[in-house]
Amino acid sequence: MLDLEKVKNVNQLNSLALAYMGDAVYEVFVRHHLLAGGNARPNQLHNMAKSFVSAKAQAAALHQLANQSFFTEVEEGVLRRGRNAKSGTVPKNTDVQTYGYSTAFEALIGFHYLEQNKERLHEIMTEAYSITKERGNT
Repeated sequence: MLDLEKVKNVNQLNSLALAYMGDAVYEVFVRHHLLAGGNARPNQLHNMAKSFVSAKAQAAALHQLANQSFFTEVEEGVLRRGRNAKSGTVPKNTDVQTYGYSTAFEALIGFHYLEQNKERLHEIMTEAYSITKERGNT
């Protein structure tokens, strides 16, 4: 990945700022995995990627990981902050609660990315990707 300078005071960033970064990072991760899987047709790629990065898929993966006690105390704090963040808008195709959990998931991804916790970031994204794939959301 790109070698970017470390962001200072990640813990003090707004949860929506973390989610903003996490959304982009997870999207790249999903696109990479889809291409690595041999998918090459743009329309097919787009539709498959949507099923992984949708609010519904992210919230479902988050719930399953939480039920497995997958997250550390610090991560649970980031997730709480992300879930409770008030963005002012909700996408048309989801409810407020699902959107909150999706934002929490993206905030956690953004947090680890900005903290440069590469191993944990990869572990979380790989698990979420696998859960979504297994659930047949693809």
